[in-house]
Amino acid sequence: MQTSYQEDEIEIDLQDLFGLLLHKAWIIILAAVVAGAAGFAVSFFLITPQYESTTSIYISTSKGNENSMTYSDAQLASQLTKDYEELILGRTVLEKVIDVYKLDESYESLKSRVTVANTSNTRIITITVKDPNPANAQIIANSIRDAAAIHIKDVTDVEAVNVADEANLPEKPCEPSVPKWTLIAALIGMVAAAGIIVVQYLLDDTIKSSEDIEKYLELSTLGLIPNFDTVEKKKKPRKQKEEDEIHESRMAEEETIEVVDMEKEQENAEH
Repeated sequence: MQTSYQEDEIEIDLQDLFGLLLHKAWIIILAAVVAGAAGFAVSFFLITPQYESTTSIYISTSKGNENSMTYSDAQLASQLTKDYEELILGRTVLEKVIDVYKLDESYESLKSRVTVANTSNTRIITITVKDPNPANAQIIANSIRDAAAIHIKDVTDVEAVNVADEANLPEKPCEPSVPKWTLIAALIGMVAAAGIIVVQYLLDDTIKSSEDIEKYLELSTLGLIPNFDTVEKKKKPRKQKEEDEIHESRMAEEETIEVVDMEKEQENAEH
């Protein structure tokens, strides 16, 4: 018994709990290994690798000399980048890219693969596209950038939208991260196994020894009655061994008699 109810409170013996976890450590380790192997298999064999290509644009809002811009103009330009991000992810830009390249996907599907971000205190906007094919990721990123540049100049009062960086051709997939998936799966398996062991420990209210009676029921044990079933089980192997020896000796005697009888039959047949 691991828990006791005194004054409507549950007392947990942490020493016993840690001892149980240590005793069941092989189960926890086995669960971590199995879960980690499952995470590795899923991330390596079942999930399609995704590649990221990133391009960036610089938005100039000054119609005159760039040096004549005031601090308020620069601050306003930085705040407007949120508007530019929404325009880039709008239907006009993305559906135009879908139509031009005949992409077999919807606007929502393409939007879920596009990420637009703005570096703080700058007018530089980055456009990142994910795709299972690295070349397609590069082409779509550049296409969205070009379409967005035209759309932003048409909608807003900006002077120019310049290319800051061309989209790169990714060489390695960005996801899934096989080591990350394996580690997370192993940790989940370890925590789950430990949690099940702890729950079983807390729900187990059986008395296992006389010490449990004195500890949890506050009663003294006057004596112990042996479990005769256990005694019989211990004695049974000895009896079974003796019976096996008797049976083997009888079988040996029967075989000897059969051999003697066969020899006699052979002698009678010769005469």
